[in-house]
Amino acid sequence: MKPYHPESLPLANLDQGKLITLVSEASAALATYNGLLQAMINPAVMLSPLTNQEAVLSSRIEGTQATVEEVLEHEAGQKYEGQKEQDIQEILNYRKAMVLAREWLAEGRQVTLGLIRTLHHLLMDSVRGQGKEPGQFRKEQNWIGPPGCAIEQATFIPPSPLQLLDHLQALEVYLNFNDFDPLSQTAIVHAQFELLHPFKDGNGRIGRLLIPLFLYSKKRLSEPMFYLSSYLEAHREEYYARLKAISTERDWTGWIAFFLNAIIHQARGNHNRVSIIMALHEEMKHQIREITHSQHSAQIVDALFDRPIFRTSDFIERTGIPKPSAHPLIRQLLQAGILTTLRKQAGRKPATLAFPRLINAAEGRDVLPNS
Repeated sequence: MKPYHPESLPLANLDQGKLITLVSEASAALATYNGLLQAMINPAVMLSPLTNQEAVLSSRIEGTQATVEEVLEHEAGQKYEGQKEQDIQEILNYRKAMVLAREWLAEGRQVTLGLIRTLHHLLMDSVRGQGKEPGQFRKEQNWIGPPGCAIEQATFIPPSPLQLLDHLQALEVYLNFNDFDPLSQTAIVHAQFELLHPFKDGNGRIGRLLIPLFLYSKKRLSEPMFYLSSYLEAHREEYYARLKAISTERDWTGWIAFFLNAIIHQARGNHNRVSIIMALHEEMKHQIREITHSQHSAQIVDALFDRPIFRTSDFIERTGIPKPSAHPLIRQLLQAGILTTLRKQAGRKPATLAFPRLINAAEGRDVLPNS
C-alpha cells in the first residue's frame, strides 16, 4: 500500500446534485439550533454542560473511559489513580483547547495552521502522547492499522511527510475559501484533516474540534458550540468506513451525505437538550430567588450551571459571595432539594455538593422538577 495522495481542494468532480436535499435539511436544522444560541445571554456558562460532555465523548472515541461526573468530581478535589487520572487529564486538556479556540475566533481571527498546532500542544500536555512532538506536524511516516502492526499490515497510510506541509498549506487556503455550501465544506475540511493525519497522535480530537470552529468562522454559528462526537461515537463503524471510502474509492459524496445526516440528527438533538437547559436555567433563576431572597441569586445560578459538582470552598470563591452569607445559602438549597451532598465535610476538607438536574439534562436524561 502506498501513502495516500489527497485530492486538490475544492473538489473538482463532486456530484452536488445528490446532496441538495440533505444540504437544505441540514442548513435548516443548524439554523434552528443557532437561533437558540443567539437567544442566550451567556452561552459559555449555560452550555458548559454540553462542552464537558463533548470533551468526554470526543476523548472516548480515542479510548478514554472517564465520565462527565468523574471529570467534575476530579475538579472538586476527588483523587483518582492510574489510567483514570490520565483519562480525566486528557478530557480536561480537550476542554481547555475548546475554550482557547473559542477565544481565538472571538477576536476575529481565522482558523489557521498556527491555531491547530497550538490546540494540539495543549491537548497533548502532560498526557499520553506528550512524547510525540506536541504542536509539531509529523516529520515521519505514520500509518493506521491493528495495534502494533507494521506498515505492511496497515489499513491506511497517510501522505508522506515530504509532501505533508504542502497539503496542509493547501488545506489552510481552503479554510478561507467559500465553497458551494459551508456545511458540506465543513465535512470536506474534517475528512481532509483526518486523512492527512498530520500529528503523531491526537488527530481525531483535533479534527472533531475543527467542526464547530469552521462553522463559526463561516458564520453558520453565533458561538462555536456545536458538537458531533455523540453521533460519531454512536455510528463509529460507519464514520471510519466513510472516511476509508474516500481514500479507496474517492467517495466524497457518500462521506458528505453521512456528515450532513450527522448535522441534522445532532442539531435536532442539541436543540432539544439546549431547550431543556435553558428552561431549567429560567426555572432556577426564579426558584433560587424565591428560596434565598438573596441579592446573590444570579451569581448562584451561574455558578451551578458552570460547575454542577463543586466543593463549598470553590463555590464561595467563584461566586464572590462572602463566606458568612454563602453557607446559609447553600443550606437553603440543600433543604429545598436543589443541591445534594456527594461527600460530607471532613475536618478541614470541605463538603462536595452536586446540582443533579443539570447533570441529567446534559446527559439527556429526564429532568424532574424538585418535589
